[in-house]
Amino acid sequence: MQNTWKIYVLAIVSFLVGTSEYVISGILDKIAEDLGITIAATGQLITIFSLVYGLGTPIVMGLTSRMDRKKLILYGLGLFVAANALAFLLPGYGLFVLARVIMALGAGTVVVTALNIAAKIAPAGKQGSAIATVIMGFTASLIVGVPLGRIVTGMWGWKAVFGGIAVMGVLAMIVLFRTLKPIEGDKPVPLMQQLSLLKKRHVALGLSITFLWLGGYSIAYTYLSPYLLEVSGMGEKLLSPLLLAFGLASLAGSKFGGYSTDRWGVKVTLTGGMLLHILMLVLLSVVAGTITGIFLLLILWSFSAWSTGPTQQYHMATMEPESSGVLLGLNQSMMQLAMAAGAGIGGLAIKYISLASVTWIGALSVLFAIIVGLGSFRAISKSKANMNTAKG
Repeated sequence: MQNTWKIYVLAIVSFLVGTSEYVISGILDKIAEDLGITIAATGQLITIFSLVYGLGTPIVMGLTSRMDRKKLILYGLGLFVAANALAFLLPGYGLFVLARVIMALGAGTVVVTALNIAAKIAPAGKQGSAIATVIMGFTASLIVGVPLGRIVTGMWGWKAVFGGIAVMGVLAMIVLFRTLKPIEGDKPVPLMQQLSLLKKRHVALGLSITFLWLGGYSIAYTYLSPYLLEVSGMGEKLLSPLLLAFGLASLAGSKFGGYSTDRWGVKVTLTGGMLLHILMLVLLSVVAGTITGIFLLLILWSFSAWSTGPTQQYHMATMEPESSGVLLGLNQSMMQLAMAAGAGIGGLAIKYISLASVTWIGALSVLFAIIVGLGSFRAISKSKANMNTAKG
């Protein structure tokens, strides 16, 4: 029971990090209007955050591998809080970009450490559900953080969102300090040794699933607010409730993904979730202007997309059990690189094709993820067969 409570505390911290990242999508048009830049340029704030997160996190985690996990998550959260305070206080686009860079470094440290702690303290046989709970905090930011960010922006301006995150971050640090006990760090794994895992075919394919699945999601989700307003014809008053419904569905999907993985396995959960993901993205452009249809499709899209998250984390953590911590870190980096690529590709699609094209391009990327996933399962089976043959 005590460890279960600690896992939920980690989920709360994950919620704050997720809010700082995803809230940009909900207030994209407001930031663009205030700073006098285009929607596509504003979307690159997500690209910058994700690139720094994805490239910087393995380096930071490698340098701090011996550090006590409690201290590490508190230091990372402190850096994250400071960056959000800077985003609130500093004027202009350039300084906001600087704050996002610092924010991403703190966020990466916090999330990877939270996942690592959750995996260590989870009861036997419940690792998939424990990881899903931490990710659930991340996805809960879609429920509360994004729609609330839209409301706060309307009342006090978009900078107030980051000021609020900074305040809540301080409170989270106090809770963590009082709740977590010291947890020993891991044996150092040099960065080059971490990257050497990529030489294994099943690992490379597994990380490719993450990149293509989440990249496809990001292409459409980054520009969701302007898409709903301009393509789907939604009014401003309906946007916050729609974002709230989207977030609720993401929470349910994340929880279902953990349950389904423990009960039916990775292959069924991953493949089924991504197939539904593709279908919803394609149908979203067909029902433009139909409030009920859009509402239902958004719920199913979010549910299916986020059911993949904990499943893929578990998939990566168990394909090389002796290197699970390293693979979780690499997968987190790949997730952020996918978000960066998705936001960038979506921006290019808007500029050179149309805003309406982002759902179709996103669906195509997820289709490639399914194809790669099937190859990954075959590679894992072959690897296990070779190991059994060698033992025999």
